[in-house]
Amino acid sequence: MRLYIIRHADPDYEHNTITPAGHLEAKALAKRLKKEGINKIYSSPMGRALDTMKYTKELIGLDYNIEEWTEEIWDRLKMDDTPWGTIAAWDIPGEVIRKDGIVPSYDMWTNIPYLKEKDNEIEDTLKMISENSDEFLRRQGYVRKGGKYACYKPNRDRVAVFCHGGFGLTWIGHLLSIPLPLIWSGFWLPPSSVTTILFDERSKEWAVPRCIGLGDVSHLYEAGLPVRPRGILENFD
Repeated sequence: MRLYIIRHADPDYEHNTITPAGHLEAKALAKRLKKEGINKIYSSPMGRALDTMKYTKELIGLDYNIEEWTEEIWDRLKMDDTPWGTIAAWDIPGEVIRKDGIVPSYDMWTNIPYLKEKDNEIEDTLKMISENSDEFLRRQGYVRKGGKYACYKPNRDRVAVFCHGGFGLTWIGHLLSIPLPLIWSGFWLPPSSVTTILFDERSKEWAVPRCIGLGDVSHLYEAGLPVRPRGILENFD
């Protein structure tokens, strides 16, 4: 199985939709996903994800399902009164995350300044995503056992999930067992980007999520569209 984690196109946050530029991105994305052979579509319930997804739905001719748990997690992880203003937990600068050359691990990352203050909210959010991810993947034929998945119904489906930047990074971190501060500060998902997770079946019994493409925007280059820096807070030239 291939799981495509797709960030919505260029957002109009005020109106919970996408901008005129975002509509162009979504049309280009739909053409790319048709070539990929997508045969299942899921979406966040939020307008900007739905408005991105509709172009793929209409071009491919598939129905879709809403996954409530894939909505953006900004409200859960918003941080007020930081030195950088009001930000989400995933926007803490990398220089804070990697202070003194210490790389955050699973057993100490909640001690990082500012993240420590959101410890409970982060843990609750990660638990919510983990539990819902397990249920979602069980429907696809995979049951999580620790960091790997038992294949009770292996398939070759190509599953698209239209969601959000912060949520997407957090879900990817869970699937790949990467400590959250490292994936938050080390990676970025551009608007309309596609991250491809292959459920790598090296045996008949087990599958392990393997990222074979992160934040891909080749459809934008093909369409002659720029990559827009939504979510990059500084020095994107």
